[in-house]
Amino acid sequence: MAIEILMPALSPTMEEGTLAKWLVKEGDVVKSGQIIAEIETDKATMEFEAVDEGVMGRILIAEGTAGVKVNTAIAVLIEDGGSAEVAPAKAAVAVAATAAPAPIAAAVVIAAKAAGTRVFASPLARRIAADKGLDLGTIKGSGPHGRIVRSDVEGAKAVAVAPVATMAPVAAVSASMPTGPSTEAVMKTYADRPFTEVKLDGMRKIIAARLTEAKQTVPHFYLRRDIELDALMAFRAQLNTQLEGRGVKLSVNDFIIKACALALQQVPVANAVWAGDRVLQFTKSDVAVAVAIEGGLFTPVLRDAEGKTLSALSSEMKDLAKRARDRKLAPHEYQGGSFAISNLGMFGIDSFDAIINPPHAAILAVGAGVAKAIIKNGAVVVGTVMSVTLSVDHRVIDGAVGAQLLTAIKNNLENPMAMLA
Repeated sequence: MAIEILMPALSPTMEEGTLAKWLVKEGDVVKSGQIIAEIETDKATMEFEAVDEGVMGRILIAEGTAGVKVNTAIAVLIEDGGSAEVAPAKAAVAVAATAAPAPIAAAVVIAAKAAGTRVFASPLARRIAADKGLDLGTIKGSGPHGRIVRSDVEGAKAVAVAPVATMAPVAAVSASMPTGPSTEAVMKTYADRPFTEVKLDGMRKIIAARLTEAKQTVPHFYLRRDIELDALMAFRAQLNTQLEGRGVKLSVNDFIIKACALALQQVPVANAVWAGDRVLQFTKSDVAVAVAIEGGLFTPVLRDAEGKTLSALSSEMKDLAKRARDRKLAPHEYQGGSFAISNLGMFGIDSFDAIINPPHAAILAVGAGVAKAIIKNGAVVVGTVMSVTLSVDHRVIDGAVGAQLLTAIKNNLENPMAMLA
């Protein structure tokens, strides 16, 4: 029997990908769990793992091909002595790395997986089970490693299957560009001017779509504070001297991450995300930090940041940033979090307003520390001041709560030694 191997959806936002490399060739035997290809998504290069066993019959999409739509047939796997001709049912090889729904519209297959067990069955067995209304989770397989095959389901009797709980429908994020003048209209306007046309890759399309949606649908409001950094800079210099022997050098950004993580604990109602018809509040502080890469950005997440030392946060952030720039982050490393930090101060920007990345409830825009006149005890002195702006989703956080959160961040940064207590 021949089975189509389909381009998987390896991230929630993936609509197409690049088949970067085949790790098998036609005629190779494919084992369950074997990595057969590398696929570039809009965010990273990921490995593609097969579950079914067989022989690679035909490779339909050559490596290096870009713009391959999700669920497009990329190869044909032959099992049970079949031929390379694809069966009309177009069953797909299950992939461990993808969260996309299986192309077989059989609730029994989903029900078996919802029970917490992974069911191994041939595509033909799955199709027969779907036609007969069988729960694959109740069938004992006689194939290799307990795999369910055709003979196991042909003699089985249908049993009632409990309804599968499903998530409420969520509007899909389209990767199409925001509305505005058409491509033709813009091209015509600049027809008499020299220009270079830059094609949009998957990451840039997703950034455009998601941030346009965020700005249009999330009710932003903005809170601004100036933060004095002199105590922090002195404390940082002292710590770095003491940590020099361990090869650790703390950045101001490390202190900002820690300050925000602790502030989310100090104002727990703000440690939340918008979930459509409800708000989810968290007990741990998972802080995302924007990292600029060529052609876009990542927001890797530092989980449980409130309980980690400054040196641990510094080491983890350096590792995440390096792998982000190499596009080697796994999806769980850049998805999630309830709060984000965007620091353009390192580029000399005094202040700016950041756009919230849904479902986060807030993002802190960090400007540069600059020398300013400060009034202390009735006298004018020069100090280092950093301007920050907190963008807040008003559906989740009200004005007073947002003010409390930003005040907590300010107090943490202006009293850095207390963050170690």
